[in-house]
Amino acid sequence: MSQIDGNMARKELVWDNRRIRALRKHLGLTQSKMADELGTRQQTISEWEIGMYKPRGTSATLLTIVAERSGFNYNTDPEK
Repeated sequence: MSQIDGNMARKELVWDNRRIRALRKHLGLTQSKMADELGTRQQTISEWEIGMYKPRGTSATLLTIVAERSGFNYNTDPEK
């Protein structure tokens, strides 16, 4: 797969509130620590996790890269 194909696949992933919380727990991070790691505010992570907002653009891409590199399986049900 080329770099362009990989980037296009990343844009198709939907980060809903359950999947974001599951990734954070997979990483063993608090909302505050995850915010520090992503360069955002704890309130932003909280708003994503309660479903008030969804990450877009660079934030969504960064979440996907972190998920891929950490071995997070985002194709499974996040509640399990």
